[in-house]
Amino acid sequence: MKIFVAGASGAIGQPLIAELLRHGHTVTGMTQSEAGAKRLIEQGANAEVANALDVSSVESALRRSQAEVVIDELTALPKNPADLPAALPGDRRLRLEGGGNLHRAAVKIGVRRYVQQSSGFFLKAGSGLADESVGLAVDASPGVAANAQTYTELEGRMLNSSPMEGVSLRYGFFYGPNTWYHPDGGSADQVRQQQVPIIGEGQGVWSWVHIEDAALATVAALTAEPGIYIVVDDDPSPVSRWLPAFARSLAAPPPPRISEEAARASAGEDAVYYGTKLRGASNGKAKRVLNFRPRRLEWLKDQEQ
Repeated sequence: MKIFVAGASGAIGQPLIAELLRHGHTVTGMTQSEAGAKRLIEQGANAEVANALDVSSVESALRRSQAEVVIDELTALPKNPADLPAALPGDRRLRLEGGGNLHRAAVKIGVRRYVQQSSGFFLKAGSGLADESVGLAVDASPGVAANAQTYTELEGRMLNSSPMEGVSLRYGFFYGPNTWYHPDGGSADQVRQQQVPIIGEGQGVWSWVHIEDAALATVAALTAEPGIYIVVDDDPSPVSRWLPAFARSLAAPPPPRISEEAARASAGEDAVYYGTKLRGASNGKAKRVLNFRPRRLEWLKDQEQ
């Protein structure tokens, strides 16, 4: 198949390109820099240097690729999570406006299938693990709600793009190489410096996925039934469980504990939501339809051995 990957230089883009090539696909990666293009060519992919916010360059790049399938992995997230609040407006613009340019070009050119990155952790609050029938938490704390609204708009655009087939992949929190949750990642540095506390009882449940497992699921989605798939591992874990284990895996001090009131005063309502209200997700559909077989969450597995 001829595949066009937007966001090909990002954390998910790199292992995804490798996996697509391993499966024998003809791959074109879109990147903003010549350095990114060079890396893609070295991997064995074709490269297009284009700014997603430039309508004409996106359409020209996509036409040259002759793609049958577009995979939209566009993000503008910082390397350091502490810089996330400042980066979010640009990230939202890239996903909605830049991704909109890509989506419209795909419809215009006659691309058969569009695969959209979405979120498997900003899910509506409730009991138990959420499945694909559960919507996104657009009524949560302000920052979480804004992110959930962005993903809701992305999914709506993708699912209403007839006659183009739409697939939404609700990934969990990424960990592994080139992510925040890796020994050399930004979140690991924060944990070492005891900047990430357990808030209240630490009951917020986080769903994770290794970046390479996410790439495998994305390749499987090329031929699966259109629709929404939650791509998370088998270890949805409350903060009170995963955060101390992550700290131990880094040989870091135990995370501090603070009350919800103290966290609300010092870090804001979003921090409290992440720590106490996030809802975990079920990967049952992805296992059944995509034959998804994720690895155990690394730092939990390490603690059990």
